[in-house]
Amino acid sequence: METVVWSKPENERAGTPLLVMMHGYGTDESRMVRLFDHLPSEFTCAALRAPMVIGDHYGWFLLDYFLVNDFADVITATNAVHTWIGSVKGQHSSVSLLGYSQGMAMASTLLRLHPKNYEATVGLSGFVLENDLLALSESFETPPPFFWGRDKADMVINDEAIAYTEEWLNANTRLTARTYPGMGHAMCKAEMVDVSAFLRHYVLG
Repeated sequence: METVVWSKPENERAGTPLLVMMHGYGTDESRMVRLFDHLPSEFTCAALRAPMVIGDHYGWFLLDYFLVNDFADVITATNAVHTWIGSVKGQHSSVSLLGYSQGMAMASTLLRLHPKNYEATVGLSGFVLENDLLALSESFETPPPFFWGRDKADMVINDEAIAYTEEWLNANTRLTARTYPGMGHAMCKAEMVDVSAFLRHYVLG
């Protein structure tokens, strides 16, 4: 990861829980940085910039309106984030994930490939990838805690993707699902209150 914005200076990170934050398609890490002040101060937050240039912004892998993707690109991006996390996790008490929109697909894919690595996962206004190879490789000894926040009227994530996401999360995770009418394809303060409570419960104990 060439560009990472941290919520704490390096000399204040040791021993803190790490929250790795991934933005959506066609935006950048600044979208995640704006959440820092709305999350528990005990965490060190790291907002990553996706590596693929999308116009004037960035994405994790190419995506069309129907959320069709090249799985090779997904794995390349996921492995890059996994490698970066491996380079920093030693100084932290735990690692959790937060992804918005396409970033939720990244966070859930990381969880599926490395379920023992993450304390908790947050997905906001996004989706879980429907992929046979991922389904064959995933194995959870115990259901991992997962927060899913969205607006039911969000027009960006199609109905098929929502249906699969709901089915997968209910079957595989300890799910906390919340909806926020009127939010659209975005994030809101009420949602951050719920995300913070979720992280405090499952990570800070």
